Amino acid sequence: MSVIGEEEVRGCKAVFKAISADDQEQQPTEIESLCMNCYKNGTTRLLLTKIPFFKEIIISSFTCDQCGWTNSEIQSAGKIQDQGVLYCLHIQSRKDLNREVVKADSATTKIPELDFEIPAFSQKGALSTVEGLIDRAIAGLEQDQPLRKENDPEVALKIEEFIDKLKQLKDVEKPFTLIIDDPSGNSFVENPFAPRADEVLSVTHYERNAQQNLQLGIKTSEEEDVEQEQLGNKIEDMRNEVLQFNTNCPECNAPASTNMKLVQIPHFKEVIIMATTCDVCGHRTNEVKSGGATEEHGTRITLHVTDVTDMSRDLLKSETCRILIPELDFELGMAALGGKFTTLEGLLKDIKDLIVEKNPFTAGDSCTKDKVEKLQAFGKNIDKILNGQMDVHIILDDSAGNSYLQNLYAPDDDPEMKIEKYERTYEQNEELGLNDMKTEGYQEDNNVD
Repeated sequence: MSVIGEEEVRGCKAVFKAISADDQEQQPTEIESLCMNCYKNGTTRLLLTKIPFFKEIIISSFTCDQCGWTNSEIQSAGKIQDQGVLYCLHIQSRKDLNREVVKADSATTKIPELDFEIPAFSQKGALSTVEGLIDRAIAGLEQDQPLRKENDPEVALKIEEFIDKLKQLKDVEKPFTLIIDDPSGNSFVENPFAPRADEVLSVTHYERNAQQNLQLGIKTSEEEDVEQEQLGNKIEDMRNEVLQFNTNCPECNAPASTNMKLVQIPHFKEVIIMATTCDVCGHRTNEVKSGGATEEHGTRITLHVTDVTDMSRDLLKSETCRILIPELDFELGMAALGGKFTTLEGLLKDIKDLIVEKNPFTAGDSCTKDKVEKLQAFGKNIDKILNGQMDVHIILDDSAGNSYLQNLYAPDDDPEMKIEKYERTYEQNEELGLNDMKTEGYQEDNNVD
């Protein structure tokens, strides 16, 4: 039986390690526990691991040798993400059923064509495939069918008909849609075409409402009001000093400190920069938040990279900014890298690190040779751009208008850079939460005749 030592818990040794078949030390922890089926002792195995994109997770599996009952689930051990995430997958062939899925217990699963929904917190989290999610739903409906047939045959017959419809989905005779809506942001659906955009998969990040925050146990509406009031009173103090607050390292979970400062970017606006450094493992991270309001128009910045000196341009990428490189047929969605204040070189290295180096689907049994070759080719193209050997256009498309790329010729126009303002679509306003925002005449809604 594996035992987690005291030195690991205190942060001197990593508790959560990346999944690797070559790591002989990464063994599950075995715990003798009660079987809820026969009430005899069985064995629970816990594996603490770390998957890129999903932070830390805990995989648990229970087996009872007495009655043969088994159960497995996955739980997120990392923090709740800053934004919720909505995955919409249009399944058109059996290949789409093999996509790997991480479904957190806070996620709601829907199949609109069947008017079928699995509410949040009604199932434990799972690391599975699309077909596995359907099989799990079928097993849940079939569980009490014998009892229903005795007590209410009419209801049992309707459920049996619905189970048949779910089973037919696995033949993919007709396309259907799978929607996973997770306010915690810890669910994931595989894109087998990475680093290219997936035509049948759309990913939308959104701000949680007060009710969703309450369900996740984050904040109540009263606490949010108090926090906003306190922030308003201290905003002037924040402009003149570096604020420091205690937190935990996102890598080893050891105590660390985060520095925060309001910074005015020349020819742009005010932003908030937060930097965290861990003295235990040496991990460093920085995050940027816009200090201003959402702009009236979206902004699209197109830079024609013609020289290696372009790599030194300062760059601010907000969480609402998409990154496109048309020559590589590459698109990176909103919130994928979070907010960053870096250089163009630093952004390209982060993209290569995210897509190639830390991609969880480039190793293990699920990896294919074609997928690895495509990602390796993409990484070589990024290196060519960094070395000035490839002529490309880099586009920052920010629907909130809060991203920035340094103009080396300021205050004159940059001949290699084009900045366009555009009207947001209804869908983009919906993603930013602007469609339901009312800043004038809102008192009228509260008037009672």
